[in-house]
Amino acid sequence: MTTNTTLPPVPVRGKYFEDFKIGDVFSTPCRTITSTDIVNFACLTGDFNEVHTNFEYCKKSTASGEPIAHGPLVYALSAGLQYASGVNDGTLLALLQIDGWRMIAPVVHGDTVRMITTILEKKESASKPDRGVVTLKRTIVNQRDETVQEMQAKLLYRRRPQ
Repeated sequence: MTTNTTLPPVPVRGKYFEDFKIGDVFSTPCRTITSTDIVNFACLTGDFNEVHTNFEYCKKSTASGEPIAHGPLVYALSAGLQYASGVNDGTLLALLQIDGWRMIAPVVHGDTVRMITTILEKKESASKPDRGVVTLKRTIVNQRDETVQEMQAKLLYRRRPQ
């Protein structure tokens, strides 16, 4: 007796290059930043700068009066939120470039962030017809809808299979 061991294809949740329309805007789910996140990121990277790890120093030296999240931590979490939104699932090939990355406001323990993405530009790949580049404006906002970070990103996506 033979058994068919071929598994059905995994459905793709992500957007293909063709699905992005210039001017479209989408938002990710939200995530609350914790002190544990900040400490774990310091341990992971070795960045124990006092603005991230020393409450007494921050009481006197930061506008918030408490440790602030590392900028790259907030960026990394927003990338995870974009994945959680399903946009990249099975279709994203690569992050190609980040331009104009700006830290605008501090993020502290208890802040809840999400990323709002606007499609700025699309370009088909001349050398590889199965992919294309999408340029996005990424705006990371907190629970008060205040912008905390912004940047432009170029990502490489799969084209829809024929």
